[in-house]
Amino acid sequence: MDLGLRDRVYLVTGATRGLGFATARVLVDDGARVVVSGRSEENAAKAAAELGGLPEVIGIAADNADSGSAERLVAAAVARFGRLDGVLVSVGGPPAGSVLGVADDQWRDAFESVFLGAIRLARAAAEAMGDRSGAGPEGEGVIGFVLSASVAEPIPGLAVSNGLRPGLAMAAKTLADELGPRGIRVVGLLPARIDTDRVRELDALSGDAAAARARQEAGIPLRRYGAPEEFGRTAAFLLSPAASYLTGIMVPVDGGALRGL
Repeated sequence: MDLGLRDRVYLVTGATRGLGFATARVLVDDGARVVVSGRSEENAAKAAAELGGLPEVIGIAADNADSGSAERLVAAAVARFGRLDGVLVSVGGPPAGSVLGVADDQWRDAFESVFLGAIRLARAAAEAMGDRSGAGPEGEGVIGFVLSASVAEPIPGLAVSNGLRPGLAMAAKTLADELGPRGIRVVGLLPARIDTDRVRELDALSGDAAAARARQEAGIPLRRYGAPEEFGRTAAFLLSPAASYLTGIMVPVDGGALRGL
């Protein structure tokens, strides 16, 4: 199946590892041109090189919590490739902890990066993509948010994620209403136990990572963690013209772990 990604231009944040990198890999392999960002120049440059480097991929250091990052990243994509067709907003997970145990500054920092940083990126991307209402399915733009299974149900020990991700999901749903008439789709992805560094770190917090993983896998119908590549393929499809009639949706990538409809 041809996803229609060839020569389209995407910005993927938090793409130096994990879910963002896996998505960027699929986009590039299917012919897209991609700007990847990470918090350090070294990591961004390394990720870009691993994805093939110039002329199809560039890496830029940016922190989603920085108020100037969104416009700078979007401007870099347009300057290098002449256009922008989509963005996937991915950011490292907020700190673990309880509602009562997480300090005010941690809540504020997480809000800046997870919530407000994502809104800024969506706003800047929408402005750059303009009005595509007459372009048809192949010419529409797309904004994707990497959220969490915490959108649908709270995850024990992840109070900050439980607090911020559902609100961002509702903002994304609202944005789908606002941007749909302009030919721009908005989608969200809800990963659960994907085998990334972040999830391994969360498992290790229990004191016995192997036992924690076994407990988690027992509650997943497929009885295993997902691979980053499995998430990447799902994200790339949603960002592609092949998913042209999907907007305002939240797609679990969880092996069946979420039980609600």
